[in-house]
Amino acid sequence: MRLALAQITADLDPAPNLGTVRDLTRRAADAGARLVVFPESTMARFGAPLAEVAEPLDGPWATAVRGIAEETGTVVVVGMFTPAPGGRVANTLLATGPGVDASYDKIHLYDAFGFTESEQVAPGSEVVTIDVDGVRVGLATCYDVRFPELFRAHADAGAVLSLLPASWGPGPGKVEQWQLLLRARALDATVWLAAADQAAPAPSEPETTAPVGVGHSALVGPDGTVRDSLGAEPGLLVTDVGVDEVEAVRRKVSVLANRRL
Repeated sequence: MRLALAQITADLDPAPNLGTVRDLTRRAADAGARLVVFPESTMARFGAPLAEVAEPLDGPWATAVRGIAEETGTVVVVGMFTPAPGGRVANTLLATGPGVDASYDKIHLYDAFGFTESEQVAPGSEVVTIDVDGVRVGLATCYDVRFPELFRAHADAGAVLSLLPASWGPGPGKVEQWQLLLRARALDATVWLAAADQAAPAPSEPETTAPVGVGHSALVGPDGTVRDSLGAEPGLLVTDVGVDEVEAVRRKVSVLANRRL
């Protein structure tokens, strides 16, 4: 499977972000990608008034993304915000394209490193997988990567690839933690892991505790090796996933079969 990781810097306004989704999806499709993955909060970056920008999954922003996926013949996975009870929102991944129309609400909220996502965001509760060209794919978001049980749940559901859109909070050691956790989660579940992070903010941007991204989007193999990656700047990474490799790795490293807890 050929996929693309779109490492962008999202705006506070959903309109220009939709244009970015359109442009990069077209570029990815022209390069042969069947699956295009955008970061968490692509609709509007953290720092925007989330309750004001949130839209339902049948609203105009999500409908426009469905049109982009249909136009390009690709499956697009993109982070957005949807309304939730009590004035909060859900941190939602929309997955849409040929044969796919699904969503995942982020389960583990980023109440860490001086940021409290749960003040504005309600947690999800459902493990979600999709099928792309006959390949089972699990969905996760950013802080989820610190919780290996979700990725094992993907594998238990038949997934050979997990997607991780993110807006990773910057700070001392955070790039190293990001890279380590990506490799660890791929090894824990013996799955491919494709992580699309927001690009790092420009040096001129004011410091914030909001998770705005560090870049370093990457594709990690089921043996924990990094197969392809970007740096901190915006970019489009088009890369290939050898889905048959998962079975071979699981025969050698039977961590799923050997679990006792």
